[in-house]
Amino acid sequence: MHKTVALAGNPNVGKSTLFNALTGMNQHTGNWPGKTVSCAQGICRHGEDTYTLVDLPGCYSLMAHSEEEEIARDFICAGHPDAVIAVCDATCLERNLNLVLQILSTEVPVILCVNLLDEAKKKKISVNLKLLSQELKIPVIGICARQRSGLNQIFPAVQQALDTHRNASPDQYSAKFLQDTQTAAFIHRCEAICRKAVRFENPHYDRFDRRLDHIFTSRKTGFSILFLLLLFLFWITISGASLPSSLLYDGLFWVLEQLEKLAINLQIPEILYAPVLSGILRVLAWVVSVMLPPMAIFFPLFTLLEDFGYLPRIAFCLDRCFQKCHACGKQALTVCMGLGCNAVGVTGCRIIDSPRERMIAVLTNSLTPCNGRFPVILTVSSLFFFTGNTGISASLGAAFVLTLVILFSISMTLLASWILSKTLLRGLPSSFTLELPPYRRPQFFKVFLRSVLDRTVFVLGRAVLIAAPAGLLIWILANIQLGDTTILRHCVSFLDPFARLLGLDGVILMSFLLGMPANEIVIPIMLMTYLAQGSILQVEDLAFIGQLLADNGWTWITAVCVLLFSLMHWPCGTTILTIHRETGSLKWTLAAILLPTLMGMTACFLFSSCAQLFSFFLSP
Repeated sequence: MHKTVALAGNPNVGKSTLFNALTGMNQHTGNWPGKTVSCAQGICRHGEDTYTLVDLPGCYSLMAHSEEEEIARDFICAGHPDAVIAVCDATCLERNLNLVLQILSTEVPVILCVNLLDEAKKKKISVNLKLLSQELKIPVIGICARQRSGLNQIFPAVQQALDTHRNASPDQYSAKFLQDTQTAAFIHRCEAICRKAVRFENPHYDRFDRRLDHIFTSRKTGFSILFLLLLFLFWITISGASLPSSLLYDGLFWVLEQLEKLAINLQIPEILYAPVLSGILRVLAWVVSVMLPPMAIFFPLFTLLEDFGYLPRIAFCLDRCFQKCHACGKQALTVCMGLGCNAVGVTGCRIIDSPRERMIAVLTNSLTPCNGRFPVILTVSSLFFFTGNTGISASLGAAFVLTLVILFSISMTLLASWILSKTLLRGLPSSFTLELPPYRRPQFFKVFLRSVLDRTVFVLGRAVLIAAPAGLLIWILANIQLGDTTILRHCVSFLDPFARLLGLDGVILMSFLLGMPANEIVIPIMLMTYLAQGSILQVEDLAFIGQLLADNGWTWITAVCVLLFSLMHWPCGTTILTIHRETGSLKWTLAAILLPTLMGMTACFLFSSCAQLFSFFLSP
């Protein structure tokens, strides 16, 4: 027989972990609320029965106050599941039982899975499962989803609940949820049940977590710790990615050289192989060698912080700032996601309940520099602000500049959010429930596997798909001539007067335009254009790059303007497609493109004008 079973529970109780364990799927999990914002389905079999498991978004109540609660309520009350597996956290059972009692008020068979018994044992919290079953009159089983302990009891318990429901008299299941909305009665019932079934041997079991919270969320130390953690993350990423990126770079370009020699030996016309080898594959080789090593380091480190439980603490620290901008504190979480990939950050905006505040988060997420913009920031800062530094001092200096840029981007995000809340998206900030999850020891192997499969490979794959046609376009512009020069040079000459007003030049602005599919290729396009070459070059000598830029008129003012513009300009192609998919509106997609672009152009113009004026008065 085929049955549909829903997994329901509060956020961060391990529903998605249980779903993955039962179905063998890879639904993304994390130690913070709001990870599941849509229903995931998977198939599992037990004996002769087949079950469709539906992982519902985490919710605190069926009395819907958010999109997640609406999805969960509608599926349980109107989706006609055969049964509901309610998942609770053994360390905070009293709070979780409120939802369980509400589900019991519907006419759906329910079983209760008390998860995280291993954490409860460490905190010396014991749960009397038999007494809990007697009080609730439903099957209750204890599990540890991460260790796959107790999972073999789930489907027999589901069948028991179905049999009990089938044989029950109508009076036992006559209560309708919509007629029973006495929240206070549910809460008092939870308290009464937990007084009987839960025993705390150590009433101060959460003292260590509260001490950490006092450090991580304090007004005095919260922002300092955030700065130091970002500095550490970027330093490790920059230092660790340097060697593998160089090896990958050399290896891929060596393969391209061999393919080019093979094409010449086979006497294939250049017009046939050059667009592919010098255009598409050369750009892809650059994107992969530049993107893959940093992402393979940054994403696991970032996921470790997520698994540890630090991300909600960032939202707590920044909540006051976003509230003053009439935005939602959950936007801080989407900013963190945007550090890896803006497209991921835009998708993560689903966790924000208010449509107005969700739109603000979507429109401003591109102000967060993603992994793809790091090469521009690091190259320019190394050439103009840390010249001559090597080894640890160079990587630490570059990480310091990158951290300052990130903090500046947060300031710009707050400013843009405030402007939007006063103009296009007027409104007051909404309140939201921010649950600070317990600190947990990260699962290093699962973190590495999840960050590589769910993030690194996924983001790299999308970047490659969009960068491939961009490589062909770059080759066409750089090799096809109109008159006595190439199309690329004509475009550069056309953009140059406007770019000069921004403290840039036509080459820089054109490089950012052509780098829209993948920001990683902005610097190589600049070098290719300055050197009047027909394809992206393999240049590793920073001294040569610095001299080339200086010969083409770069100054420290140009460098700062490039940093500002790399921080604030149009989103990449992947992010634009994601914004359109999330908003379903061409108007808001255009707004998401124009907002950071206008902010970047304004910042560059003001800085360039002020710096040149200041230099004029200081000159003899």
